[in-house]
Amino acid sequence: MTSSRPPLNRALAEFGTTIFAEMSALALRTGAINLGQGFPDTDGPEEVREAAVRALRDGRGNQYPPGPGVPELRQAVAEHQSRFHGLGFDPDTEVLVTAGATEAIAAAMLGLLEPGDEVIAFEPFYDSYAACIAMAGGRRVPLTLRAPSFRPDLDALRAAVTPRTRLLLLNSPHNPTGMVLTREELAAIAELAVERDLIVVTDEVYEHLTYGVEHVPLASFPGMRDRTVTISSSGKTFSFTGWKVGWVTAAPALVSAVRAAKQYLTYVSAGPFQYAVAEALRLPDAYYRDFREDLRRKRDLLSDGLEQAGFRVFRPEGTYFVTTDIRPLDEKDGLAFCRALPERCGVVAVPNVIFYDDAEEGRSLVRFAFCKREDVLRESVERLRRL
Repeated sequence: MTSSRPPLNRALAEFGTTIFAEMSALALRTGAINLGQGFPDTDGPEEVREAAVRALRDGRGNQYPPGPGVPELRQAVAEHQSRFHGLGFDPDTEVLVTAGATEAIAAAMLGLLEPGDEVIAFEPFYDSYAACIAMAGGRRVPLTLRAPSFRPDLDALRAAVTPRTRLLLLNSPHNPTGMVLTREELAAIAELAVERDLIVVTDEVYEHLTYGVEHVPLASFPGMRDRTVTISSSGKTFSFTGWKVGWVTAAPALVSAVRAAKQYLTYVSAGPFQYAVAEALRLPDAYYRDFREDLRRKRDLLSDGLEQAGFRVFRPEGTYFVTTDIRPLDEKDGLAFCRALPERCGVVAVPNVIFYDDAEEGRSLVRFAFCKREDVLRESVERLRRL
């Protein structure tokens, strides 16, 4: 007997296969340079990799680690938040280790939302945001960031808050636009959250990747310490994206809510890598500075090349992505453009339209990743000039 029930939850059916899987498969099939998915093409610091090998050989983490994360990593996360941001967190009650930032976002939505709650999120938003809100039974309310500055309209944000609004889901530095919230913008958001008694989940995975502007955690603003769930991870900062080690810092009640959901997702993960990331977080300031400057050079290399190839380039303040507009190339449809690009010139990019509810707003925008070797970026620029 064949069931008449749909095989996929309706809330998730609209998402299908992620654009990253599609574009990465296209890169493999065509042999194109993959500037679509955001992963480096070189590993991170050798001493961090060796720390993982050492943990494996010493038998640390080869069996289930503690549910909240190994104590060494929770302590290192707390030290990191104090060292870089002046924020104090108790490693035992206010830090939770997750399987990357993606699981942290999913667990936060599942643990903090009730069905029907509204979640305001910056649009374009990373694709997992919409899926996680849907899985939790929430309703996403987009606040559109518009080119060329991609700054949030704070009046529109205030107007979007209703009695059903439960949570703000923020991302700064922002993927895919590269916008970094200013102190003034953050202060206004904090004031609104306190006034309307909102929880804020803030994705700060690119916290160390800003170029000429500062990253300021929202949790540092008055009234936000007990209503902010801050999410970050090791993948972007240390170039080990495959390890999937992320974390949450928040007040004990919020961490407990996130952990209640997280324990039924992965339960635990990445045991030996947790010990290695604990050592990575204690790397000297020079590491963070040099890594940021390396990516700034790569941002400029790719941005300059894209401009010479005819794209309109919105040079990012943060992250390792650059958003472009293809209309100067007499193109309008970013999705069709990206699907044809590997055959046309041997480069893969991602269409920003998949990050939008308002498809027209993102239709002509295309994102490229510059977290690659300089020789790869130079070859990509040469190929893109064929357009």
